[in-house]
Amino acid sequence: MTPPKAPKDGSADDRDTPSAVSVCPDGAESPQGIEVLTKRREFLAAARARRQGSKGMMVQGRNRRDTGGIRVGFTCSKKVGNAVARNRAKRRLREVARMILPSHGRPGWDYVLIGRANETAQRPFEELKRDLIYALKKIHG
Repeated sequence: MTPPKAPKDGSADDRDTPSAVSVCPDGAESPQGIEVLTKRREFLAAARARRQGSKGMMVQGRNRRDTGGIRVGFTCSKKVGNAVARNRAKRRLREVARMILPSHGRPGWDYVLIGRANETAQRPFEELKRDLIYALKKIHG
């Protein structure tokens, strides 16, 4: 089955809607100065550092002791659900990090946000933001 064609009269023109923008593809730096962790060793180093759990996620934070920017990684285990559920949880974590880390994160730190089963995808978005702020305050001590 093929999708329906758009009307030729221009009444349903989607040209005014913004296109989707990928957040930090291939470890590139975003406009806010946040870089994405991609290497296993970076995730393992963060796992050996401080961690703080909240109802919506687990946050691991590591001070790299350099003057670089903020770096963040995202992960969800199979306990979260199938691939669709894991990807939805990671999308929500990416958006929360994009909104909160520029103001509450510290330069020179690595953060890993880990999704929780039955919580990250269903939790209200405002509560996810509060969870991340709470966890960052605890990690920074």
